[in-house]
Amino acid sequence: MASVSTAAPTSPPVRSESVVANPPKEWTPRLWQGCDFFAWVRLLIRNRCDVRLPASIFYIPFVISCVSVVHTVFRYIQNTWIGGRVERTPVLHAPLFIIGHWRTGTTLLHELLILDPRHNYPNTYQCLAPNHFLLTEKVFTRLFRFLLPSRRPMDNMAAGWDRPQEDEFALCMLGAPSPYLTTAFPNHPPQDQEAFDLVRLPPREFRTWKTLFMRFVRQLTFKDPRRLVLKSPTHSCRIETLLELFPDARFVHIVRDPYVVFPSTVNLWKTLYLTHGLQTPTFAGLEEQVFNTFTHLYDKLEEGRRLVPAGRYHEMRYEDLIRNPLGEMRKLYDGLELGGFENVLPPFTAYLNANTDYKTNRYKPLAPELEAEIGRRWGKVIRQYGYQRG
Repeated sequence: MASVSTAAPTSPPVRSESVVANPPKEWTPRLWQGCDFFAWVRLLIRNRCDVRLPASIFYIPFVISCVSVVHTVFRYIQNTWIGGRVERTPVLHAPLFIIGHWRTGTTLLHELLILDPRHNYPNTYQCLAPNHFLLTEKVFTRLFRFLLPSRRPMDNMAAGWDRPQEDEFALCMLGAPSPYLTTAFPNHPPQDQEAFDLVRLPPREFRTWKTLFMRFVRQLTFKDPRRLVLKSPTHSCRIETLLELFPDARFVHIVRDPYVVFPSTVNLWKTLYLTHGLQTPTFAGLEEQVFNTFTHLYDKLEEGRRLVPAGRYHEMRYEDLIRNPLGEMRKLYDGLELGGFENVLPPFTAYLNANTDYKTNRYKPLAPELEAEIGRRWGKVIRQYGYQRG
């Protein structure tokens, strides 16, 4: 490996968003093509099969139905072959959870932390084919490389089967309750809102969630026993349950200016609804949903962080991370007692130097009334983290 300067890059990268003039459109498969048959049928039934797509792509539900059968068959084959060994796999290292609201830099932090050779992570293929990736990953990722776009549709970040991904998508594919199911039928009321913090779920569904989550974690550990780094904004509400499963879990929370987070989050969900929805979205009530979810997430995060033992919770600001990435990562390693920072300094620096030209999206200035509404409804978080304006 070529030697790399350990000096901090002169222009820190920003990897959570990008700005591209007229980016080329690429075909993207619907997220639900990773569901097994039973998860797919339940999703259709609970939404009364209310698929409303343009005639040009109305074939998509039929494709998903056929593919879901294939996923189910491969799941049974994998379970017959190695299912018992996977269930007996011990998780020797409690995961490190990256938490925080959407569009706060959780993806950037994920990409940095997985550069540590002691860390493992769920990749895109594993999260979209959680039913059988132990059986099929090596072959299918080569055969179906063309199925993924080269960039994520919401922010133009690099995409690929081997890129780190949110484990919440795996839970959707496995049939677990998840608020992400709203994306499939965006014109219906938000789904599985109780699955944000889990404890509001009916007992049976709560047990199902924990069973499926641990199954996925054990599958990942069976393949690679290193410490998992898991990133999902929904986990911000689940600290109590995650500590129940992993008492020695570590958490890093990243926060960003809420006045920037609001338009970026609205844009995220609009993009996901358009790309992965099974209805042509109207976006009715979307901004109100973003307001309410933000408040609930930070309320639950505050409750959960009090349960985390000392040395297992670290907090950082996105703006500090992009201004001084190496300094902030050193603080993270010290705060979570990870050790070995000097050993990961070269790959961190190489990554940062390779991405110095990445820029954030730019949004129109907030209308005065919207800015005032954000300040009124999210004022507690704005004051807590020092993002007051004026």
